[in-house]
Amino acid sequence: MPLFSFIIRRILQMIPTVIFILIVTFVLVRLLPGDPASAMLGDRALDADVERINRQLGLDQPLPVQFLYYVERIVTGDLGNSIGLKVSVMSLILHRLPVTLMLTLMSAVIALALSVPLAFVAALKREQLPDSIIRGTFQVGLSMPVFYVGIVLLTVFAAQLKLFPVGGYGDSFGDRLYHLFLPALTLALSFAAVLMRNLRASIIGVMNAEYVDFATAKGLRSRVILIRHILRNALISTVTLFGLQIGSLFGGAVITETVFAVPGAGRLLIDSIYGRDYPVLQGLTIALAILVSLTFLVTDIVQAWLDPRIAR
Repeated sequence: MPLFSFIIRRILQMIPTVIFILIVTFVLVRLLPGDPASAMLGDRALDADVERINRQLGLDQPLPVQFLYYVERIVTGDLGNSIGLKVSVMSLILHRLPVTLMLTLMSAVIALALSVPLAFVAALKREQLPDSIIRGTFQVGLSMPVFYVGIVLLTVFAAQLKLFPVGGYGDSFGDRLYHLFLPALTLALSFAAVLMRNLRASIIGVMNAEYVDFATAKGLRSRVILIRHILRNALISTVTLFGLQIGSLFGGAVITETVFAVPGAGRLLIDSIYGRDYPVLQGLTIALAILVSLTFLVTDIVQAWLDPRIAR
């Protein structure tokens, strides 16, 4: 099957990507100013204590030796222990990453719920008042930074109206949805603006295609034409954009989790950078990079399903 062969090829293409991610992560973490030993012991640490900590962490070895040891631990699933928190890095990731995944998933769902119907309205009412209102409103949201949108939503809906909590994550599933709604909406607004503009342009382009005119001439119902012919073909470019923007959602989650005090992987990443916590930095970076790569894989599969020519 062409689609199955396409999936296998894409999985094989991920292998050099993952190797490159490992190398870049290892190098970038070591280029950070300072060292973990100084961060652990403080500014008044003695040179002998710093050397002892570096020797315990294996940071006194040559870089090639450190890299081989680093790859070996990743392959065996042992990401080491956090320098600052004194717990397993894997347990930290398993505890914090689901929070960020839930936040990202909620943001994507809200963005789709906003962008898809409004893109249809804007395309069908092109150059009319509804189109101008939709595009103008989304343009305002797109032009504002994520952290500013988060502060405005936090101030209005949490601090003043008290409709949502000012931070935290909650315990039950429903409570978590309630706590994460404002952070997810913050991420979704700019994401929805990008998707809406792209999907609107795609719908307008597909509506002018000859096969749509032919389907209309055959007497097909408008609903069938919109779903089977227009939406399916217009979504191809939007699916690609959606996959590319998922990486931006993960990046935006770092800022949003800080603003809303959400205990996710993004906030842990910031804390690890300040604390020079090499194992946590490496583990989180690799985990997020692999998740983005898997998102690209799923995006390619959906795109090949929408347009079988891609899989050939």
